[in-house]
Amino acid sequence: MKFEDLLLEIGGFGRFQILILFILCLPRINLPMHFLLHNFLAATPSHHCAIPHQEEFVNLTTEEVLLINIPREPDGTFRSCEMFSRPQFHLLLNSSLQPENNSIIQHCQHGWVYDHSQFTSTISTQWDLVCEQRGLNQATATFFFIGVTMGAVVFGYLSDRFGRKAMLLLSLVCAVVFGMLSAASVSYSMLAITRTLTGVALSGVSLIVLPLGMEWVDIQHRTFSGILTSIFWSIGNMLLAMVAYLVREWHWLLVAVTGPCLLSIVCLWWVPESARWLIANGKVKQAHRHLLRCARMNGRKDFAISPELSPSFHLSQALRRMATEKKPGRSYSYISLFRTPVLRKISLCSGAVWFGVAFSYYGMSMNLTGFGLNMYLSQFVFGVIEIPAKMIMYVLVNRIGRRQSQAWALILTGLCIGANVIIPKPFTSLRSIVAIMGKGFSEAAFTTVFLYTSELYPTVLRQNGMGYTSFVARLGGALAPLVFLLDEVWRSLPEVTYCGVAVCCGSVAFLLPETLNMRLPEGIEDIE
Repeated sequence: MKFEDLLLEIGGFGRFQILILFILCLPRINLPMHFLLHNFLAATPSHHCAIPHQEEFVNLTTEEVLLINIPREPDGTFRSCEMFSRPQFHLLLNSSLQPENNSIIQHCQHGWVYDHSQFTSTISTQWDLVCEQRGLNQATATFFFIGVTMGAVVFGYLSDRFGRKAMLLLSLVCAVVFGMLSAASVSYSMLAITRTLTGVALSGVSLIVLPLGMEWVDIQHRTFSGILTSIFWSIGNMLLAMVAYLVREWHWLLVAVTGPCLLSIVCLWWVPESARWLIANGKVKQAHRHLLRCARMNGRKDFAISPELSPSFHLSQALRRMATEKKPGRSYSYISLFRTPVLRKISLCSGAVWFGVAFSYYGMSMNLTGFGLNMYLSQFVFGVIEIPAKMIMYVLVNRIGRRQSQAWALILTGLCIGANVIIPKPFTSLRSIVAIMGKGFSEAAFTTVFLYTSELYPTVLRQNGMGYTSFVARLGGALAPLVFLLDEVWRSLPEVTYCGVAVCCGSVAFLLPETLNMRLPEGIEDIE
């Protein structure tokens, strides 16, 4: 007897599964509020060099003080990182004149003055992470994703070794601790370390939530469950825009996005351990108890009776046979993903797809000001567009299959990014529409890859597989913000890079096997 057959007997999608899915959606809401927090945490407002000896210019307006002390760009705006070595009073007579001698232009010597109309404070204004220090500002996101990368490896192994629920609880507790420490940071080094550790913790949440819910749901409702869980990511996206709009001080913003983890910790009390994992690891009694609870909540009274009576007795016998078939004494590791030929191909191809999905998704998500919209509005619209994208994917993955949906969603993401390289900057409305379409395709690719990957790997290796692919994805996420620094080489080079990677990795998805309407594999032999 397969586990799917047992699920059908006790109710594969009833009140029990709905309760679990909604509880697991709470931490899912919290994830984008941290993963995309960099947009607001490290936002850089307009700024210019601080001008010394302001008392000398008491008779001049602010504009005139800037005119004689700060060089202009060709478009007439004041430069952010340079100043004149001495005031150029002749510019008051003719502001269109530009100094011919560049030797009088120097880098900022006395710090910077920031425009606080949009942000009370960010880490950029706190520690002057601008101009020559701009790389450190972008590196903040990279540090976070390095933590997520490490967490994917750690929690992928630990959740297969010690169970899904225990590791999810540990992840949430650590996320609260390190999130609050980040908010209390008194130096850039402290923030970098605590954000990295927050990334490690939240990686466990990201990795475990979907498979834990999926392992309790029957085949027919698996896609619906995956899409439902994913929709709450988009809700978190929209909530981030609202929270960031209301909280403009970076310390309190970190507190605001970390606090909801406490609610998730409390609600996790009602979520059971995965019965699939318990059976695969020979813990028959615990699996038996959870399955009886499932049957009772779903109204299958035949199974909601004492162990001595017939139906429950047969259930217990079936569980023992399944546990014996799983050979729980054998341990698996990440190396097991590459030992057999079919698993090796799945692991290599899915790793490439995950890299492309994350690289392009975070590349678009962290460029809120590049499409002509207000950054809060961009964040909100990018969250809104994800919901219809997920709805469409719900239909497509069941009609044309996982493989085609995955490949074309990622390829079209790349083409939309590439299109905005060609569209002139003055066409802001068209650029915004193409960007929003690209964000929709990007989220469709992310939604599909979570569902698809959880179906590709067998139960005994599912969390190892998710851990490995998440590790590769987070490498993409870690590199994505650093690619913006390539604009110093060529202004459009970051977008061209995101486009090329998305199209190439999307094409690799055609090499993966289809999983539509297939049973979840239990052991490696089911794959091979």
